[in-house]
Amino acid sequence: MSTLEIRNLHVSVETDGEGPREILRGVNLTVRKGETHAIMGPNGSGKSTLSYAIAGHPKYTVTEGSITLDGADVLAMGVDTRARAGIFLAMQYPVEVPGVSVSNFLRTSATAVRGEAPKLRLWVKEVKETMGFLEMDQAFAERGVNEGFSGGEKKRHEILQMMLLKPKIAILDETDSGLDVDALRVVSAGINAVRETGETGTLLITHYTRILRYVQPEFVHVMAGGKIVDEGGSELAATLEESGYDKYVKVGAGA
Repeated sequence: MSTLEIRNLHVSVETDGEGPREILRGVNLTVRKGETHAIMGPNGSGKSTLSYAIAGHPKYTVTEGSITLDGADVLAMGVDTRARAGIFLAMQYPVEVPGVSVSNFLRTSATAVRGEAPKLRLWVKEVKETMGFLEMDQAFAERGVNEGFSGGEKKRHEILQMMLLKPKIAILDETDSGLDVDALRVVSAGINAVRETGETGTLLITHYTRILRYVQPEFVHVMAGGKIVDEGGSELAATLEESGYDKYVKVGAGA
């Protein structure tokens, strides 16, 4: 069973003229194949830092602790090796890649992850069907990656990648940010389609509960002050909707 294990993770980031600043201060988390976890918390609590540390963003330095995937040391892997091992990150702010078409980007990514190029005829069919599921215009396949895309189109493209690459662990950082109701419905359907295969562990990072009405997690974790300060089932998200994060901010500040 594919398992991502995070133990006592401490992460710092360089700040201009002030040296390193510790953001994560001892995070412990286990995500197994088929499970859906929601990470919630206020701005500045360390949610996005956690996603970047798992993916290997060079700006973030792990100073203590471990991350393993199926027992393998993730911290010893480069960014591309982590992706090939089965870790997928849908970024909060997807970047544009001018000059690289979506179709070429997707096939190159699939080739790297699968270890061989997918058969073209079958691949074209798979891409078309998946784009249709996500209500994406087929013309997007020939456009530059995220070039001129709206916020919702960028997020659909992230989910398109996830559905085609079929990762072991999918980390979705603020995927619901800036989505209108229709885009949220479609993106959530894509997330659910992947989780229903039972082959992917999902880590869903969000401020708000609205996406959790469509994608119901088995586990909810609250982050504050760089730590996980509370855990529970989906009922915890409902409590947060009513009471907010104030009491957790006080706990995090005093940790």
